[in-house]
Amino acid sequence: MTRAPILTVDGLSKRFGGLVAVDGLSFSVYPGEIVGLLGPNGSGKTTTMHLISGALKPSAGSIRLGGDEIAGQPPYRIARLGIARTFQLVRVLGSMTCLENVQAGLAFGPGALAGKAAAQRAHALLERVGMHPLADRPAGELTYLDQTRLELARALAVRPRLLLLDEWLAGLNPSELVEGIALLRALREDGITMVLVEHVMDAIRSLCDRCVVMNAGRKIADAQPEAALSDPEVVRAYLGDDDA
Repeated sequence: MTRAPILTVDGLSKRFGGLVAVDGLSFSVYPGEIVGLLGPNGSGKTTTMHLISGALKPSAGSIRLGGDEIAGQPPYRIARLGIARTFQLVRVLGSMTCLENVQAGLAFGPGALAGKAAAQRAHALLERVGMHPLADRPAGELTYLDQTRLELARALAVRPRLLLLDEWLAGLNPSELVEGIALLRALREDGITMVLVEHVMDAIRSLCDRCVVMNAGRKIADAQPEAALSDPEVVRAYLGDDDA
């Protein structure tokens, strides 16, 4: 029996005036996969994440979560259907504590929680990402690494079927990177499917089942990591032509 994809992107495009940021992009993600969304800077990766999560509306194309068409839906509706994300530039509520940040996320998922139940769940999520000792600290006082962990805990509060991670592993030192990779593997074991934008190739090779590679808004490869990264068109996109 063929598995049905959890996410189907079909002919997705986004134009900003004369600029085509995403150009006819199509790919699928299957339950339990970690799919890398790769490409050189300016290739349309983050714009694609914005389109899937509802931060932007597409100019054309379809995005389906399971059987639900979500293209153009507002972010809060998409979150309640089971998509959560982190951002390339970390977005925490700096004046609120870590616990309050996660409790805010719990208000937007399916079966929204409040009060004591929300506090208990928020504590459990902070424990999950190694942040429980900092539960009462204002988010604005955290290091960058801890802010990324907090943002992940808040995303997990939505109880996502699909988690979008935009350079979540960026800026980590080698020991932190090992911890981050282990955490993402554990989340997959918990049943969370992921799409991650990433430039850390050690993480891509270690985590990803497949890589979708973009250049100038278009898909140029969709394969297992080693095959995708050795594709001549992908090499040219990253390094340029020999005679350039």
